Amino acid sequence: MLEMLSIIDGRFMAMVLLGSVAGLFVGAIPGLSVSMATALLVSITYTWEHSDALAMIMGVYVVGVFSGAVSAILINIPGAPSSVVTTLDGYPMSKKGQSYKALYTATIYSFTGSLFGLVALGLLATPVSRLALKFTKMDYFLLALFGLATVGSVSTKNYAKGLISVMIGLIISMIGLDPLMGTKRLTFGLQNLTGGISTVPALVGFFGFAEVLSVVYNMKQEQNVLAMEKSKISLEEVLKHWKLSLYTSTIGMLVGALPGAGGPVASFIAYNEAKRIVKDPEVPFGEGAVEGIMASESSNNACIGGALIPMLTLAVPGDAVTAIILSVFYVHGLQPGPLFIRQNPEAFHAILVAGIIACFALLILGLLVAPRICRIITIPKNIMIPVVTSLCVIGSFACNNRLFDVGLMFFFGLMGFLMRRFDYPVAPLILAMVLGKMMDSNFRQAVSLASSAENPFMAMFGHPITIILTICTLGVLLGNIPWTKKYMDKLTGMVKRK
Repeated sequence: MLEMLSIIDGRFMAMVLLGSVAGLFVGAIPGLSVSMATALLVSITYTWEHSDALAMIMGVYVVGVFSGAVSAILINIPGAPSSVVTTLDGYPMSKKGQSYKALYTATIYSFTGSLFGLVALGLLATPVSRLALKFTKMDYFLLALFGLATVGSVSTKNYAKGLISVMIGLIISMIGLDPLMGTKRLTFGLQNLTGGISTVPALVGFFGFAEVLSVVYNMKQEQNVLAMEKSKISLEEVLKHWKLSLYTSTIGMLVGALPGAGGPVASFIAYNEAKRIVKDPEVPFGEGAVEGIMASESSNNACIGGALIPMLTLAVPGDAVTAIILSVFYVHGLQPGPLFIRQNPEAFHAILVAGIIACFALLILGLLVAPRICRIITIPKNIMIPVVTSLCVIGSFACNNRLFDVGLMFFFGLMGFLMRRFDYPVAPLILAMVLGKMMDSNFRQAVSLASSAENPFMAMFGHPITIILTICTLGVLLGNIPWTKKYMDKLTGMVKRK
């Protein structure tokens, strides 16, 4: 404890706070990402002391993950894939004039989720990393499949439409080079598609430009000024879901510890669990339920601590940002691995302390600065539409500095608009896009490894974790397909009575 406190000085605090402010604005601007900001910091901080570099990067990381919720709530454009679920209830609340309440809830539970994940990092780094080591290639595939299987119950009343959206997302994720064979897939002769579809143009198109097209199509300019909520928000009212937030934060921390899974999977699973547990919400899920924002934000922020666990103890990054942080370690001569915490306690303590300070910076910035940004929604839509469209174009171009991505953004925007018109959910499509490549490579590697075994079926499905994930996935699927749902409901009722 004394070693941790000895790290804190004015310079260290300043670095964390500077990184936190940068993280707020980078994450809130559509098209700019936390991973992009972290990558830029690597080139800036390589001559610094490693404690200063880690302090600033942790500030960007912690607050940047939260700030993706700001644009998700205000203009329905998630600042990151992990904020996609926040749009399901955050934007409907904003349209009702409850944007301040939505941001307040997101801030409080982002703070609790981040703090939970970092405390877990300090206490459970070694045990959780051992659990993550036991996951096979098939387990990673099934974990992603389980996340996708929940889409019917979290984003649409029609489960079939949710699955169709997932299929479209998986097809889009296949575009580009085959990860194992190196051959081109679904590129249609376009060289710009060889590297695959970037997530940023897709996010901005499906959520941002699609919203612009929806507003223009409906032609309701006279109703477009959203009233800012005047009443004060009771902290006691918001914190009444604290028990559920501990559960969803645990989901986020555990999923974050699995390399490649990250915030999108955690937020979808947590949202589905919140919907299952909260039987009678004041507002239905998907229409502005506070519980939905709580589940999404607490889980995807708890992923921060979880994602750092395999990076520090196994040198395996848990998500894109920790992959970049790993490069910072190597630049500064630090070697993550099983002996890292024992050999480099000062670096480990710097990460923990910087993360915890950034949590409190998140709380202050979220409560004091985010409501000022919130005033943007009072601008009439006839002014706001050109502004949002410009942000969509700039954000898409800034991703790879090419006009082709702007064209993709317009295409996905039109596609998102048509999907909304026919009640096909967009969020499952984005999740499938993000997870598709991971599912593809892990499944094919699992099949390849099992093919050389004496019993291929047992090699693929005989692992204990694999059996649990298979049962969970089949349970979700059978519980949502109309012709099996009634039998699953009866079985669930019998179990509860016993």
